[in-house]
Amino acid sequence: MRVLLQRVSKASVEVDARTVGRIGAGVLLLVGIEPADGADDVAYLVRKISQLRIFDDEAGVMNLSLLDTGAEALAVSQFTLFASTRKGNRPGYSRAAPPAHAAPLFEAFVGELGKVLGKPVPTGVFGAHMHVNLCNDGPVTLWLDSRAPE
Repeated sequence: MRVLLQRVSKASVEVDARTVGRIGAGVLLLVGIEPADGADDVAYLVRKISQLRIFDDEAGVMNLSLLDTGAEALAVSQFTLFASTRKGNRPGYSRAAPPAHAAPLFEAFVGELGKVLGKPVPTGVFGAHMHVNLCNDGPVTLWLDSRAPE
């Protein structure tokens, strides 16, 4: 499982010109799932995301987490995180999990993150064409991969 995390002052996602998810200060999570992903990947990423110290403390040092600040999270499914660009100029997406596997795992991720944060995690619409709007804060952008933790 891969997550591109962006710290934001606000973010929203629209489908068919209708806002389906919105947050204030917090993190936008673009989530990619591959066929080998499962519950262990969800658990790892939920723990890591909720505890990452990426928010400023009173001294202006990134020393606080989502849990410390009560900031929000918005999750958007993003199969293109598993794009391969090795051959030619058209990305291939064969490493992305098919919807039958990815959708339930994405929902599990969102549900577990919501439990840990103690609040619902808004999302886009799985498989839909979405417009994601965000205001980067920092900017702080992190790449998390449950198969290659750094």
